[in-house]
Amino acid sequence: MACSGFRLQLEGYGLTTANILYRLPDYPKIIQSYVWQEYDLHPDFPELRKFLDFWRRSLDGPLHSVIVAHANLIKPAEMKLLDGEFSVH
Repeated sequence: MACSGFRLQLEGYGLTTANILYRLPDYPKIIQSYVWQEYDLHPDFPELRKFLDFWRRSLDGPLHSVIVAHANLIKPAEMKLLDGEFSVH
């Protein structure tokens, strides 16, 4: 059985990493960093948007900026059909 990450990649999802910079509530001049990583769809990033909406609603640290990197790890050209199956001992 394939892992969920592989299945998501076959559906067009790619590994997305967001470096979220936010201000500490008690010390607003200090900026902290939080790294978020999940499989998401480029260019709309619905999973990242859900997470950032949760952040704004539920957490006290106001967002400063978000830097996003996205990689499609599996592309259709990389998938090849095989005519047979071979067993290696």
